[in-house]
Amino acid sequence: MAGRGDTYLCMVQGIAQAAQMRRHSGFLVWLVLGLIVLWGGGALVHAQATRVFLNEAAGRAEGTLQLATTALDGYLERFERLPPLLARQQPILDLAEAPDDPARVDAANRFLRDVTGVLGASDIYFMDTTGLTRAASNFDLPRSFVGGNFAFRPYFSDAVASGAGSFYALGTTSRKRGYYFGAPVRNGDTVLGVVALKIDVESVEAAWSGADYHVIVTDPKGVVFLSSNPAWRFGMTRPLTSEGQDLLETTRRYADSPLFDIPLRAQTTAQGHVLWEISLSTLPGAQGQGEYLLASAAMPEADWTLTVMQNTAPARAQALTFTAGAVLALALIGMMVAVVRQRRARLRDLLVMQAAAKVQLEARVAERTRELADVNEALGAEVAERRLVEVNLRRAQDDLVQAAKLAALGQMSAALGHEVNQPLGALRNYAENAVALLTRDRKAETQTALERILDMADRISAIARRLHTFGRRPGQQLGAVDVTEAIEAAQEIAGPRLRQVGATLSVDIAPGLSLVRAGPVRLQQVLVNLLTNAADAVADRAERRILLTARDEAETVVLRVEDSGTGVPPDIALRIFDPFFSTKGVGNGLGLGLSITYNIIKDFDGAIALVPGTLGGAAFEVRLMSAPKQDLAAE
Repeated sequence: MAGRGDTYLCMVQGIAQAAQMRRHSGFLVWLVLGLIVLWGGGALVHAQATRVFLNEAAGRAEGTLQLATTALDGYLERFERLPPLLARQQPILDLAEAPDDPARVDAANRFLRDVTGVLGASDIYFMDTTGLTRAASNFDLPRSFVGGNFAFRPYFSDAVASGAGSFYALGTTSRKRGYYFGAPVRNGDTVLGVVALKIDVESVEAAWSGADYHVIVTDPKGVVFLSSNPAWRFGMTRPLTSEGQDLLETTRRYADSPLFDIPLRAQTTAQGHVLWEISLSTLPGAQGQGEYLLASAAMPEADWTLTVMQNTAPARAQALTFTAGAVLALALIGMMVAVVRQRRARLRDLLVMQAAAKVQLEARVAERTRELADVNEALGAEVAERRLVEVNLRRAQDDLVQAAKLAALGQMSAALGHEVNQPLGALRNYAENAVALLTRDRKAETQTALERILDMADRISAIARRLHTFGRRPGQQLGAVDVTEAIEAAQEIAGPRLRQVGATLSVDIAPGLSLVRAGPVRLQQVLVNLLTNAADAVADRAERRILLTARDEAETVVLRVEDSGTGVPPDIALRIFDPFFSTKGVGNGLGLGLSITYNIIKDFDGAIALVPGTLGGAAFEVRLMSAPKQDLAAE
C-alpha cells in the first residue's frame, strides 16, 4: 500500500507537473498575444487621444484668436478717424498756409503736443507737400521728427493721392514699432500737406501672454512684426523674395533692423490643423524644440495676419496620460482574465489548492482594483484641475473684452463741449451787452463788460484744464475755498439759462459760513451743473422754483440744490451718476453733468447724494469738509 501510495503520489505529482507545464506554456502564449494587443491597442488609443486633445487645443486657439483680433481691431479703430479731424484744426491749417512762419510753427508744435497727451497717441506730426516735417508733438525731445523727410512712407503718398493712408513700420527716428495713419491737409481741392498720427503697438503685446500659447502678427511677406515672444520679432516665417526685399528697402518698413529666418518645419494633420515645429535653440535667449498648432486670421484693413500659436506639448502630454491609463486598464483586464483562467485550470488539476488559490486570486483582484481606483482618482483630479484652468481662462478673456469696451470712455471732446456750454452762454450775454454799450459810447461800462468776457474766457480755459477729473484724480492740491464766492460765480454763469426758462432762484447762505476744502473753479463747476440741471427740470413746469442753501453741520459744509420739477423716479435713482445716463430727451444733454459732478466731489473727499426735497422735485445734497481759514485755494 505504501509503495502504491508512493506511486500514486508520484503519478499525481507527474500529472500536476505536466499540467503546470501546460499552464505555463499556455500562459506564455496568452502573454505574447496580450502584449501584441496592448501594443496595437495602445497605438490606436494614443492616435485617437492625440486627435481629440489637438482638436481641443485648436478650439482654445480659435477662441484666443478671436479675442486677440477683436482687441487689436478695436485698438486701431480708436485712432483711425483722428487724423482727418486734426487736419481741419486751425493751428494745422495756419501752418500749412505758411510753413516757414516761426510763430505758426511754435503754435502747431504745442498744439500737437497737447493733443498727443489727450489722445494717448505716440506721436503726431505735420509734413508739407515734399514730405518734410514742419511740426511735431515731440519737437522738444532729443529724437524729434522736425526736419525729417518721410515722403518715402506709403502713409504719406497714399494720403496725398487718395485722401487717407496707413502703414505699420519701425520708426527710423524713434526706433519704435508703430502703426501710422495719414490724412491730407487741404485748402479747397489743394493739398497743402499731410498730418500723420503714430500709435504705439508695443502695448498690445502686453496682453498676449499665455501659459501655453504665443501670438504673432506677420506682414504680407511673412515677417513677424508683433510677437508675444521677443525672440521672434523681425523673424521671417518664409523666404523673402527679391520683390519683397525691394519693397522693404523702398519703404524702410523695418529701418536698419536685420531680418532672420525662423527655423521651422510646417506640416498639416489629417484634421487640417497646421503644425509648426520650431528649433528654438537657434534663436536668441531660447533653447529646445517647440511644436505649435496654428490658428490664423487675416486683418485686411491693416494688411496683417494674426496667428495664435498653441503649444501642443500639453495636448500631447494629456494624450500620453490618457493612453497610459487606457493601456493600464487593458493590462489590468488582461491580467484579471489570465488569473481567472489560471484559477480554473488549477481548480481542475489541484482541487486541494482551491482555498489557497481563491484567497490569492481575491487578494490580487483587490490589489489591482485599488490600483485602478487610484488611477481613476488621479485622472479625476487632473480633469477637475483642467476645468478650473479653463474657467480662469474664460474669466481672463471676459476681462479683456471688458477692458476693450472701457477704452471708449476716452472721448474727452464730448465732456469739453458739455462743460463749456454754460460759461459760453454767459460770455455771449456779456458780448451782446458790450456791443450795445459801445454803440452808445459808454466806454467805462463797455470796458467792464469786456473784462467780464475775458474773465469768462479764463474760466472756460480753467474748466477745460480740469476736465480730466472725469477720468482720473487730478494732481493739484486742494485748499480753503469761500463757498459764498463760488455760489456768486455759479449764479453768474448759470444766470442766462435760469432767465431763459423763467426760473426763480432763491439763495439761503448761513451767516459766518466756514471755508471748505476744495478747488474754486471745480466747485463752481459743481454748482453750475446742479443749477442748470434744476433749470432743465423746471423748464416745462408751471411753477419754476429753485432753492440753493448752504449751512455748517459738524465739521462739514452742506450745500443743497432743490427744484420744483418732476423729480427722479426711484427705479433710476441708483444710475443717476453713471456716465452718459440722462433722463432728458435726445439732443438735450450728454448725460455727463452729474457724473463729472460726482467725480469732482469725490476728489474733494466729499459726498453727493440724491435726497428728498421740499419743493416736490429733485434735491441734491453736497457735503464738503470744512477747512481752516488760510490762504484761499487757486486753480
